[in-house]
Amino acid sequence: MNQHSFKELLSLFEEKFNIPHFPKQPETLYNASQYLLTLGGKRIRPVICLMAYELVGHINADALEVASAIELFHNFTLIHDDIMDKAPLRRGQPTVHVKYGESTALLAGDVMLVAAYDCLRKTGIQFLPQVLEIFNKTAMQVCEGQQIDMDLARMDPSTEKNENVYFDQYVNMIELKTSVLLAASMQLGLLLGGASLGNQQHAYQFGRNLGIAFQVQDDYLDAFGDPEKFGKKPGGDIIANKKTFLLIQAMNVCSPSQLEELQVLLKGNSDDKVERVLKIYEACKVKEWAKELKANYMSKAMAHLEDIAVLSARKKPLEELAHYLLDREM
Repeated sequence: MNQHSFKELLSLFEEKFNIPHFPKQPETLYNASQYLLTLGGKRIRPVICLMAYELVGHINADALEVASAIELFHNFTLIHDDIMDKAPLRRGQPTVHVKYGESTALLAGDVMLVAAYDCLRKTGIQFLPQVLEIFNKTAMQVCEGQQIDMDLARMDPSTEKNENVYFDQYVNMIELKTSVLLAASMQLGLLLGGASLGNQQHAYQFGRNLGIAFQVQDDYLDAFGDPEKFGKKPGGDIIANKKTFLLIQAMNVCSPSQLEELQVLLKGNSDDKVERVLKIYEACKVKEWAKELKANYMSKAMAHLEDIAVLSARKKPLEELAHYLLDREM
């Protein structure tokens, strides 16, 4: 049974997915929905679903429909998240609500969610109840994660009586908002391939831990990444006063004077804000801590991948993808 690399499966998925997903009329609605899909994206979630499927079977129509549903759902969340975050850009282009207006963007996201369920409708009847159960649970969790993210944005981790509680809430938010869709993509792939529940659960935990590790790395690269390799100027999260793993850890371990300086910096946008915050991060050894935290989640992910009961050689593409995602200049 031949396996494909991530790039090969990406090409296969793009061939299936890069089609008009919506009717032509009214153009004012459906052009907005299709617009975001034309901007591309990494397609990690649908392709990892296909990679999971290939652990136990050949790619078929069911796998491609579920992968399409995953990607449509993911883009639905991006449209609505961008509205809530008032984000001006997505993938380097104007966000849907900036280009088409908030009201149309809301509807464009809604019809994208409907399109996702239309893909699921085409799944084989023997799998459909379980597919819907996993998909629906995941969809609710992603919404919960976005709400928790907004709740945490109003909280100050430096004033919490127990900083570890805030850290745990942040990890829970990342798990719900980001990791569960990656985890469910893995589980759905194995489910469609006929794998046992035990193997599905290991696949889920692989995706869950991989997703958290990826967020740790993303936070790290935003602060310390090489702009030429990372693709953007460091410090964007700092300028935006975004809660990140790094900021939370710094507030947990810094001295009273450093904490006071951080709080002052977070209330303004001085020209040297990024430089001064990074200096505090360095002094608090946040870089080393982040590397260790990422390695911890990566280790958990790989342990669950190892426990999936298929030949080790069949797991090689997923191992390579995990290292590719998490070894970017960190």
